[in-house]
Amino acid sequence: MEAIVEQLTECVVKANKNKQALCIRGGGSKDFYGNARALRYPKLEIRPYQGIVDYEPSELVVSARAGTPLNELESLLSEHGQMLAFEPPDFNGAATLGGCIAAGLSGPRRGYAGAARDFVLGVKLLDGRGRILNFGGRVMKNVAGYDVSRLMTGAMGTLGVILEASLKVLPKPESERTLCFELPVEEALETMRRCAGQTLPVSATCHIDRRLYIRLSGIESAVDAAHVKLGGDEFGDNLSFWESIKNQTHPFFRGNKRLWRLSVKSTAPPFSITCEQAIEWGGALRWFAAAEDCTATAVRAQAEKAGGHAMLFRGKDPNISAFHPLPPALLKIHRRLKRQFDPAGIFNPQRLFPEF
Repeated sequence: MEAIVEQLTECVVKANKNKQALCIRGGGSKDFYGNARALRYPKLEIRPYQGIVDYEPSELVVSARAGTPLNELESLLSEHGQMLAFEPPDFNGAATLGGCIAAGLSGPRRGYAGAARDFVLGVKLLDGRGRILNFGGRVMKNVAGYDVSRLMTGAMGTLGVILEASLKVLPKPESERTLCFELPVEEALETMRRCAGQTLPVSATCHIDRRLYIRLSGIESAVDAAHVKLGGDEFGDNLSFWESIKNQTHPFFRGNKRLWRLSVKSTAPPFSITCEQAIEWGGALRWFAAAEDCTATAVRAQAEKAGGHAMLFRGKDPNISAFHPLPPALLKIHRRLKRQFDPAGIFNPQRLFPEF
């Protein structure tokens, strides 16, 4: 594995010297995500650098190389009754740990267990000068200044090449059950808010096709009690349904329409845009399957009004930036960080924002 790191380092040093942009790539499962221009550049393939570095189940921490297939890592954790609590999507089955952290995407459990960055304890990074840097560690602790390990989560490889990552894992719940309710969107949102205000073992919510699905996770007695309190019909196809939401194989996500992902306040009312919609995370994540006449300006105005932001998740348009434009102050911070970690601007240029 040291030879692979040396090879990656040589490629980065050469690219930095020649100002040659590189596209950092693992399994390619998220090539659709973000702005597409970075995909045109020569590939820096990370997938060969794989394998578990350290895993002690009793410590609830796993460390692995960036090219490790996500499904292999999750299978190992499952053998020990543990899981990645943020439920990262696997999409086509080719996802790697590095891509999982770089994209920072979380699944249905995110609204109740936390986001991907909440579970990143440390990373080993190859920066734009070809230096190998270590940040964080294998325990939760306070830090001063930027928490660089979490900073890399969702940076889409624009700040450096993730070589290794250490993650906090959690035990799998003893019992899980999904309840189903036939509800319009207004009543579904109100039900989600009521659940958030009570001590219920809710681990996921999703309103789609006029049905609200609530997943309960925990010890059997707590799940039983919550079911009695909430009512609703038990939904038998529990695992398949949440997999279809996590990996976007549900019919809602299919087709040629643009798919918008809005992160907003969970208390935001239903949106007025006329299109197919789905809601997750207790109301904090809204999906729009919109026709082309539903403009980016209109969608992003709705998101801002609700105290959030919108990104064009699928159905790219070269005239529309995938990610919500940054306000000037935040853009200035991003540029300064980019200059510190990647002074020549060789890593995934414009994958996040058109400005760099």
